Amino acid sequence: MPPQDDVLGYFNTLSNWGRWGDDDELGTLNHITDDVRLAAARAVRHGRSVSCAREVAVPEEMERSTTTCPCAADMAGAENMPVAAFRNDRRWGFSNERLGITFHGNTITHVDSPCHIFWDGTMYNGRSHSLVDAATGSAWAAVTAAANGIITRGVLLDIARVRDVPWLEPGQGVFPDDLEEAERRQGVRVRSGDAVLLRTGYGRARHEAGAASGFTHAGWHASCLPWLHEREVALIGADTPQDVQPSGYEDVLMPVHAVSLVAMGLWLLDNCDLEVCATTAAELGQWDFHLAVAPVRFAGTSGSPVNPIATF
Repeated sequence: MPPQDDVLGYFNTLSNWGRWGDDDELGTLNHITDDVRLAAARAVRHGRSVSCAREVAVPEEMERSTTTCPCAADMAGAENMPVAAFRNDRRWGFSNERLGITFHGNTITHVDSPCHIFWDGTMYNGRSHSLVDAATGSAWAAVTAAANGIITRGVLLDIARVRDVPWLEPGQGVFPDDLEEAERRQGVRVRSGDAVLLRTGYGRARHEAGAASGFTHAGWHASCLPWLHEREVALIGADTPQDVQPSGYEDVLMPVHAVSLVAMGLWLLDNCDLEVCATTAAELGQWDFHLAVAPVRFAGTSGSPVNPIATF
């Protein structure tokens, strides 16, 4: 477990600022080359696809408007479009809704773009936090930088399986030795351009024990950051909000988020549900797959809800 000074030093030693040019907004997604995407396509050996997202509950995690439906004759103007409606009194019927969600947090599966976190007033590649405006969003490293999708080889590292437990307990961190033991047992190796998905078993805990993540949960320990940098990982995900909490560091409460997004430009995939992915991987004996993550093109936003699809 590195001391806090070493973790704070990661902002310099693991920095990718300028690596792909001063105007780069993609960060580690630059590791996903055409050859990496072709290799990801070759990972499809069975043709089976599974979702790696949690279902968004209504109404707990999603606000559904209850405005009444105008009559069909009023639908020509956009201002009169129904926002939550059902109509079936004629041959042609429809349903429609307007939904509201706050996707950052501990529940909804979403991707974080580099503008999500600042450190000392600065974003990835040295840009000022002043480029983010509450009204217009971010003019730098927003989620639209990944408008063409994140298509790469995914690797699932099942740490709960490695430790022979149903799930990691809240507050338990995952360390580089765990990652390499998972590689050894699963017969797979993380390589440049990969997306690494970390299973702590929290999805199983949610399903079986009704556990709530709260502010204490298992996840990546900060000591994994140099390992991820060395392997040139393009994207990391977890079935929790990524960072083990508490992090163990007083001055940087979420070091994986902070160092990844600000220094490395490493995009994050929070709050996955990896249970079906893990059972499928174990059944097929295949721990790598084609991964497709398609953020919604919300202009200027610091992320997007997503439904990552793993195809074996």
